[in-house]
Amino acid sequence: MKAIIIGDIVGKPGRAILTQTLARLKEQHEAEFVVANVENAAAGAGIIARVADEILNAGVDVMTSGNHIYDKKEGIKYIENEPRMLRPANYASDAPGRGLWLGSTVAGTPVAVINIQGRVFMPPTECPFKTAERIITEIKSRAAVVIVDHHAEATSEKWAMGRYLDGRVSVVVGTHTHVQTADEQILPGGTAYITDLGMTGPHDSIIGVESQLVISKFLRGMPTRFETAVGDARLNGIVVEIDERTGKAVNIQRLQVKG
Repeated sequence: MKAIIIGDIVGKPGRAILTQTLARLKEQHEAEFVVANVENAAAGAGIIARVADEILNAGVDVMTSGNHIYDKKEGIKYIENEPRMLRPANYASDAPGRGLWLGSTVAGTPVAVINIQGRVFMPPTECPFKTAERIITEIKSRAAVVIVDHHAEATSEKWAMGRYLDGRVSVVVGTHTHVQTADEQILPGGTAYITDLGMTGPHDSIIGVESQLVISKFLRGMPTRFETAVGDARLNGIVVEIDERTGKAVNIQRLQVKG
């Protein structure tokens, strides 16, 4: 099977290019499953029901997230009730939502999606390594194809997760830093890996925010209200081919699609 995994969708520009291009990309790459990180999809921070439904209607099957998942209070009920909307699994057990989706593609291939968050330079959470280990043990033979979104800041932590899970999951992707890395590869055990998928949104910006606002904050150190930029929308992510019998990755290809 082939899957498309899409980097952090940022605001209206990110949603617009997703809607414009995803159907074509699915057809072009013969992809039967799509995962997208959506924690910045609602005005650049958080998620709400209307925005999430727009993303699902565009052709995304499962949505992952990270440290901004609860930024919009009106989205919390949606996170609690929509199984296709994940929050990091290593959050507190009573935090709204869930960190695992277990189901099938339209073609009937069983798939698991795990969402975890790193701890280096990030808000406190349970150990992402032990959490991933626990979930993989729990789902065992229920799905050979397992996709992990590791939402983390430090490259070293993402690399460590890729090596730790190599041969036990199909794909480990990094999200959060919004800059696509050029290290896509299949690790020795058969796990496809990339340190960061990149950003789906306005690239005429500083990681999705109006550039002058960010520069001003760096120069003056004053509180600044960030606004989502609008120019040069691109979709970043990967296409990965997976042997659905073994769960091993066969091929990985970076995506960078302009609007």
